[in-house]
Amino acid sequence: MARTSAEELLERLGTGKAMAALLLLGDEPYLRDRCRAELIEKYVPEAARTWAVSRFSAQRGETQAALDQAQTLPMLSPRQVVFLEEAEAIEKLGEKNREETVETIAGYLENPAPFTVLVLEASGLDQRMKLAKLLAEKALVVDVGASEDDKERIAAAVGLAKSLAKEQGIEFEKGAAEDLAEFVSGDLMRLKTEVDKLATYAAERQRVRREDVAALVISEKTTTIWEVADLLATRQPKKALEFLERLLREGEEPPMMVGAMAWMYRKLIEASELRGATNGWQAARALGMRPEQAEIALQSARKTSRERLLEGLKALQKADDRLKSGGDERVVLEFLVAGLAGSAG
Repeated sequence: MARTSAEELLERLGTGKAMAALLLLGDEPYLRDRCRAELIEKYVPEAARTWAVSRFSAQRGETQAALDQAQTLPMLSPRQVVFLEEAEAIEKLGEKNREETVETIAGYLENPAPFTVLVLEASGLDQRMKLAKLLAEKALVVDVGASEDDKERIAAAVGLAKSLAKEQGIEFEKGAAEDLAEFVSGDLMRLKTEVDKLATYAAERQRVRREDVAALVISEKTTTIWEVADLLATRQPKKALEFLERLLREGEEPPMMVGAMAWMYRKLIEASELRGATNGWQAARALGMRPEQAEIALQSARKTSRERLLEGLKALQKADDRLKSGGDERVVLEFLVAGLAGSAG
């Protein structure tokens, strides 16, 4: 089957046509989550979702269990949705196990259960291998990856921003949606969060202005503040301060930088509390971040105690208060970085 987009899948679901098997292919968390939610919403009544929605992982060796479930009649629902995540792990099996697994999947797809929607998920598949060829032939392949082209990614983000705003009963003034898309560098998961925030802020006038975006949304340029996370975790205040000075020269405002660092610290605390996530791909959805950022968060969180992170969050709040009360920006930043890089923990 030809590959389709996430938006085309949502349109197709609206027609009511049943689908036996899909492959969600790509690493954009928002698109994947949205497709999951819409599939569940379409095929499984809310009261039956505890029993008629199942999740398995090929990485954990649960492919056979997923196929067994797919052939088991669902409880309290005419149809069930079975997810098999991390299907790319099948490609990494030994040759014999890989061949047997692909043959088993092929056998199911030749005669799929009429009461099941089987959804395989993979961040990427080698199109030369049997699994990718099989799914391209027998399943609906839905592209849930972010475009590598910056212009295409920003354009998609602009369209989504306007669509999400409409759902919340607001609209963007001319140029505001474009500003938001640029600020988040086309990161759709973060875009959704920012639209929710802007919708609350602009609720009474039902219109988001460009100045609202500038005031409330931390620029993706500023979120490169992640680059300073390791410098603080490994206690390198001089290099961390040099990094912040470079951002100042590039036009970033100190209050925005401190806000970005506070957001970073909250994410580090969340990352430190994650269980079972060993890499950025596994942590991305829980943290609401792109995989590469989630990977940095995991690594930095492992180097810093929870106590030190909480102390850092308090220091950032104090720095923000000092900046808002007219404190010398350079002195505030120097004092802040010295504290964050040198605090015990």
